[in-house]
Amino acid sequence: MTAESDQARRQQLGEFLRSQRARLTPDLFGLQGGARRRTPGLRREEVAQLAGLSTTWYTWLEQGRDISLSAHALGRLANVLNFSPAERAYLFDLAGKRDPQASTESEPAAPPALLAALDTIAGPAYLLDHLWNALGWNTQAAELFSGWLDGDNDRNLLAYIFLSPAARELIEDWEGRARRVIAEFRIDYGHHIEEEAMQALVGGLVARSPFFAQAWPIHSVIGREGGLRRFSHPARGALEFQQITLNPTTRPDLKFVMLV
Repeated sequence: MTAESDQARRQQLGEFLRSQRARLTPDLFGLQGGARRRTPGLRREEVAQLAGLSTTWYTWLEQGRDISLSAHALGRLANVLNFSPAERAYLFDLAGKRDPQASTESEPAAPPALLAALDTIAGPAYLLDHLWNALGWNTQAAELFSGWLDGDNDRNLLAYIFLSPAARELIEDWEGRARRVIAEFRIDYGHHIEEEAMQALVGGLVARSPFFAQAWPIHSVIGREGGLRRFSHPARGALEFQQITLNPTTRPDLKFVMLV
């Protein structure tokens, strides 16, 4: 990040906090209002006091100064200013900090509408969480991914790719695809590195898959962009699909994957 972009982000953060402070009325917090108040909404010192912060520190924050930001202090500000989940996420993005509640308030279940949408897709389609567990899939996906989405198998896509012999037979250029999958998964790992479930998943793959153990320390990172996918199906022979991956707006931690 350049000095100019860093300054621009701090400026946006200050303007965002000022606008949100102005929309709150003192009576919401049991504070004295009165006709003599010249400040719309809460005063800076009132926000600082309610959030347990120094008035000087909060003032500098609104002024866009280059100061040290604590994630927990930002969380207290978000609570005082009554931020919605989207506003809270925007606050932490502008501050360049990881929200300490992001992992503890995760939503493991998929919205019913997303699950229902899977059956409207003509080709194979499935829904992954941030650990790459399949939360739902359609019949076409179960027929394609034998050893993963059929029968009583481990529904984790990484476990299937790196631990199941069926995956090596099904996926064309398995080694190339496996390296790309590791690089794609690295992004989700970085977002949820503090989760015990994430550490357990990676630790298990390192212990059980020599290929994963060799490739993981390389730290390759790429976006999940989709593209051509080739399979050698035991019953249907050679198959080709274009993979499309979508992140639902209301649940960006999920991946809606279609093969068309």
